[in-house]
Amino acid sequence: MTRAIFLLLLSTHFLLAQTAKISGNVANTSQQPLDGAVISLLKSKDSTFVKAAITEPNGNFELLNIKAGAYLISISHLTYQKYLSKAFEVGQSDLVLPLIQLSEGEKTLAEVKVTGKKPFVETKIDRTVINVDALISNAGTNAMDVLEKSPGLAIDPNGGIRLKGKTGVVVFIDDKPTYLSAEDLSNYLKSLAAGSVETIEIMPNPPAKYDAAGNAGVINIRLKKNTVKGFNGGLSLSYGQGTYRRSNNSFNFNYRINKFNFFSNLSVNQNNSYQDLTIWRRYFQPNTTIFSSAFTQNSYIQRNIGGNNAKVGFDYYASKKATFGVVLTGFINPSHVDVTNKAKVFNASNEVTSLVEAISPTDKTLKNGSINLNYAYKLDSTGKELSTNVDYIHYQATTVQSLTNSLFDAQNKFVSQSVLVSSLPTNIDIGTAKIDYVHPLASGGKFETGVKTSFISTGNVADFSDQVDGKLFPNYEFTNSFNYNENINAGYLNYAKELRRLTVQAGLRFENTNIRGHQLGNKQTKDSTFTRNYNNLFPTLYMQYRLDSAAVHLLGFSFGRRIERPNYQDMNPFSYPLDRFTYYGGNPFLQPTFSYNFELSHTFKQRITTTLQYSIAKNVISETNEQRGTIYYSRPGNFGQRISYGISVNGSFQLAKWWSLNLYTEYISNGFKATLYGQKLDDSRFYWAVVPTNQFQLKDGWAAELAGSYQTTFLLGQLLIYPIGNVRAGVSKRIMKNKGTLKLNVSDVFYTNQIKGDIRNIANAEANWFSYLDTRVATLTFSYRFNKGKTLNLRQTGGSDSEKSRVKA
Repeated sequence: MTRAIFLLLLSTHFLLAQTAKISGNVANTSQQPLDGAVISLLKSKDSTFVKAAITEPNGNFELLNIKAGAYLISISHLTYQKYLSKAFEVGQSDLVLPLIQLSEGEKTLAEVKVTGKKPFVETKIDRTVINVDALISNAGTNAMDVLEKSPGLAIDPNGGIRLKGKTGVVVFIDDKPTYLSAEDLSNYLKSLAAGSVETIEIMPNPPAKYDAAGNAGVINIRLKKNTVKGFNGGLSLSYGQGTYRRSNNSFNFNYRINKFNFFSNLSVNQNNSYQDLTIWRRYFQPNTTIFSSAFTQNSYIQRNIGGNNAKVGFDYYASKKATFGVVLTGFINPSHVDVTNKAKVFNASNEVTSLVEAISPTDKTLKNGSINLNYAYKLDSTGKELSTNVDYIHYQATTVQSLTNSLFDAQNKFVSQSVLVSSLPTNIDIGTAKIDYVHPLASGGKFETGVKTSFISTGNVADFSDQVDGKLFPNYEFTNSFNYNENINAGYLNYAKELRRLTVQAGLRFENTNIRGHQLGNKQTKDSTFTRNYNNLFPTLYMQYRLDSAAVHLLGFSFGRRIERPNYQDMNPFSYPLDRFTYYGGNPFLQPTFSYNFELSHTFKQRITTTLQYSIAKNVISETNEQRGTIYYSRPGNFGQRISYGISVNGSFQLAKWWSLNLYTEYISNGFKATLYGQKLDDSRFYWAVVPTNQFQLKDGWAAELAGSYQTTFLLGQLLIYPIGNVRAGVSKRIMKNKGTLKLNVSDVFYTNQIKGDIRNIANAEANWFSYLDTRVATLTFSYRFNKGKTLNLRQTGGSDSEKSRVKA
């Protein structure tokens, strides 16, 4: 059946007329690539419009499916003079135009009416690009919401990100890692306004230039930055109302004058939400199915998360060849979480024996400051370039928490109370340095190489005290201090070559890892240390073949070996209580996960991409659950292996002049084999997911959107997550001479995006849960773009890659 479908897709290209592709590159007179230039293809006979395109950040553009004939190229840009080419002929072979250079002038896009826009999804040889502003429903939201709507991505109940069913995704910001745990990364992304984000790049098999970390691949979030001359930028203000209010506001600008470009990206956010979580646990006599006791717990969790994010920097164009840059980034994200747990304990006769109430307020502040120094030098006009990046990053987290457990008897009479108070400071210092070199070859290929080194030092203190009659007494059972140091040294080679119809890119990365952990002792626990050193090679390969000269049909193949290292704090061996019945701890014996990922794809007219995938991972790191008596212990562990395979399809369809549809669907099997605490886990299950996004371009500046998602039952290690789905809708109106936009959107319209599931393969026990979240939110957003591309007279008044994704502060 698969072979028949493939042959059917393959054969259709013989029925199509021969067409060609026109490609080229647009730059300024300093040979700096120009992003956002509008390319218009016109018939030379009468200047009739044929097709349009927009240049990428590297200045490249493509015009596909062009019939033979005589044409002209017209190019318009914000601050450069309009360009009109001489007539040229297009035959049945692809045509590559020579470099086009635009001269500076007063011409702007005000002279050109552009009705097109970048699509929601773009497919490239090694990545999928999501254009954030293309969706109305992204307005007034945050980066985490944007990821959740992106094709192929999903968010787990614990905040982890899955890519096509696989866990182990590493998140980058502007090609630099975030160095955060799943919880802290989730909170950070919720504090990052979607209005600050330009694109989301999804790379299942990243090139060798990127760190090898991330079993499922890399997600690179690119923030907005402009290099247009003059003073310009944008403002976004939003207010959202669910059960609780939320706000996401952002401001970005750049000022380009002479050899300097100053830029900034700021956001201030407040996200208030709740979670209503119910857990059922049932216990059995050892090695039987005879019921012995039960436990039910309802937790109401109210979260208030603030976000203050800033990125400022400048580029200095010292010459046509040399550019120097400095980037400062930082954030202060305070949060307050109130948790109220009410639990009932049942005996073998299903009678209530006791009641427990736990109240746990937590105040946490996560701070970050970093500096990046970068330098790029173009060695000659052929594209040879040497670049360097040096980064220093500091994280500081302060957490103050109290846990009050009150015990009542079956008649709800007070029995006893305990109070546990904790202070949990964390400091993380990261330094990285890397050098990259690009060398185009005379034969048309391109060679890249580079080296990188990184040093990470973390210090974690867990200071617990019992509070009795208002006085604090040290609790040495939970108190601990853990230090961790890591050094990774890497080098890579990458080669790319475009033949007549075949494009090949191959890479090899070497990484040397050295780690040391030190658990400091106390009156009850002795000191302990561990060290690990290992070397690994990580090959990557991409191939793309055009079955016809017009690239109507493209075949693609990619392969990569990846690694997932444990989060730093996950190797801290101590346990601490989340409530009276649940403890969380680390695991010093965690080993890295290694995976092999394969993808085979077919693309039709750049609109429909069908992908077959296969992945096998060994020593998969995942949260595990063990029951001892009436207490559940949750900690990270290594599964035996995970095998994932399936098919995904992404299609973009223009159903009418005013109606476009992007439809993504996947059908994937996840299988796990492991032995956990004496219990064998050997299970696999297919799931199906679909994400339709309808966009409607209406008259007089109005637009609308109707989208949603649905996923069937999903297997994730010991967790079985039941079907889940949602619908979202939005409308927008351009105002203020198209410089401003008002957008109104509603997420989870029917309030169906609620999670429930089972925890399986637990010795002598079973558990399930149901979680209500504050997911139905109405958001009103106002955005404004100011003085874009115009110089104002202002009055003068005076390589760090994968390490960030593993911080667990």
